[in-house]
Amino acid sequence: MPRQDAPQFSASDLLHEIEFSQIDGFAADDLAAAFGAFRRSAERIAGGAQEQRGAVAPPPSLVAAARAALEDVSDAGAFFRQRFRPHVIKARGFVTAYYEVEVEARLSPEPGFATPVLSRPLDLVTLNESPLSLPSGERLTSARRQADGALVPYPDRRAIEEEGAAPSAHPLAYVRDAVELFLIQVQGSARLRLPDGSGVALTYAGRNGWPYTSVGRLMIERGLAKAGEMSLDLLKETLRRFGTGPGDAGRRLMQENRSYVFFEIDRSATRAIGPIGGEGAPLTPFRSIAVDRSIWPYGLPFWIVARIPWRDAAETDFRRLMIAQDTGSAIIGPARADLFFGAGEAAGRRAGDVRHAAEMIVLLPKDVGDDP
Repeated sequence: MPRQDAPQFSASDLLHEIEFSQIDGFAADDLAAAFGAFRRSAERIAGGAQEQRGAVAPPPSLVAAARAALEDVSDAGAFFRQRFRPHVIKARGFVTAYYEVEVEARLSPEPGFATPVLSRPLDLVTLNESPLSLPSGERLTSARRQADGALVPYPDRRAIEEEGAAPSAHPLAYVRDAVELFLIQVQGSARLRLPDGSGVALTYAGRNGWPYTSVGRLMIERGLAKAGEMSLDLLKETLRRFGTGPGDAGRRLMQENRSYVFFEIDRSATRAIGPIGGEGAPLTPFRSIAVDRSIWPYGLPFWIVARIPWRDAAETDFRRLMIAQDTGSAIIGPARADLFFGAGEAAGRRAGDVRHAAEMIVLLPKDVGDDP
């Protein structure tokens, strides 16, 4: 997939270069764990692997750092200090968190499991580098290619769910209700538990291109929930209480998010490690982040400081070196990050409570030839 040229980071008014010694807590972090996550990105960057969701191209200096990471590295801290320069991002930082959904499912419909998880339609075209502009001013990142080759907007969530407007998409599995499907789509991946104890891994395969709308934000704006009380459990409870069947208020609320995500079953060895991010590398809990792919290339390390409920329900200090390995339609801006918390219900409960201010420092790779 073609990618945009990397931005000129050093010329940005948003960045202020500092020394590693000025990063409070850097030496105390488990930098070997951060390096392990970075090395997964390095394997793809050095090999020129195609990304699942295209981002700005890695600059030559990042490619050089990736190749160096594949050599014998015994000191992770020394590697980052030798290959990168830290820059404070002067924009206001904000973090959320996400997780991999784990739910019960069936491979064929049966009572209690009738909501299909759909594959990518054959007529869906991804337009990351040349979005389809509508008279309304909206820009769609995917479209439907008609028989004559023309591109038109792909049907939205309501049309796909109620009118079968994606006929070439076939069911991969069936989950309990539209709420579970909706959460799988928001997170972008899932692990499905089957009755025989086996599992099926779902990986993002594309979306219909319509802009993402936060249903949680709509609930707050309409007085259905208070901002300080919004949580994943409250979101699910409210939607189910309003009803998830066709025409029910809960289903209509979910359909106000016109974005619809399609999946594929992934049995690869890489997927067995963990969910696959937009870069195409498996994600590492509390080391992988999603960033704005129109600004940052995958593989960049970020030092993130926040006070969030990540160990349990209490807010505690979070100071960690994270690696940009994913993206999301709601992740917009240079100091915006989505923290990957892992898989399962407990991770989801913690992730749903994170909407916090943060400080972000990006580690930009030194140009080839710079002093080590």
